[in-house]
Amino acid sequence: MIIQSVHRALAILELFSVAQPCLGITEIARALGIHKNTAQCLVRTLARDGFLEQDPGTRKYRLGLKIYEMGVVMAGCLEINRKSVDPAHRLTLKTHLIVRVSVPCHDTAITTLDVYPRTQPFLVRQFGIRFPLYCTAMGKALLAFRSPTEIEEYLAQLDFFAYTPNTITRKDDLLAELDEIRKRGYSVNREEHIQARAAIGAPIFGSTGRVVASAALVGEPGRILGGQTESLARTVMSMASETSQAMGYVPDFLKRIGECAVMG
Repeated sequence: MIIQSVHRALAILELFSVAQPCLGITEIARALGIHKNTAQCLVRTLARDGFLEQDPGTRKYRLGLKIYEMGVVMAGCLEINRKSVDPAHRLTLKTHLIVRVSVPCHDTAITTLDVYPRTQPFLVRQFGIRFPLYCTAMGKALLAFRSPTEIEEYLAQLDFFAYTPNTITRKDDLLAELDEIRKRGYSVNREEHIQARAAIGAPIFGSTGRVVASAALVGEPGRILGGQTESLARTVMSMASETSQAMGYVPDFLKRIGECAVMG
């Protein structure tokens, strides 16, 4: 059973975004197709409890600090964050690059952990940002190790968009890229999503053997795409492997060794 008032309140919160941080009652009512009085009652309730706050100048509403507080709590409670934070810190100290951990959410990747080297401003870290799968290192690392059926389902609904001149926009080219990622164990973002930004990603597996997250080294193309690409790839794959084991993943060759030991 769906409680309509709760559903509508959540729908109001989902209307806010980086592109649309402030909304008025009329805009909210129009977006949800509800009466202004209904929208106003819901918004006032959300504002009273801290989930929204009103700008005294424009009288429009924006997300309240309660949302941020809950996001921080969730980020700290996520198992993938708890298991990856130490390896991620060691990796960023070793490479002096940003280390990013992301999890799959429908057909996107959501960043749950950013670790910055000391040369980076602390406040630039971002959580909860969605990224496309087909043109980011972390996204391609998540996508490549899905089952063939899941990949086909993703491609069937994918509407390719050229974020930069380097973005892959053909199905066959993406399939070839995913095949190469599976062979070498890591993905590369060659300024495909944002110009002047490149990355190397690797999959993180869970106890069932499925990909549950990805790790990525993010930085300037000169650092990522230069002569250090393979050595950087080895470091991020090592960090991802350590996190996978912490998540309960046992590689097939270790399973076979264990089986042989039991039989022997």
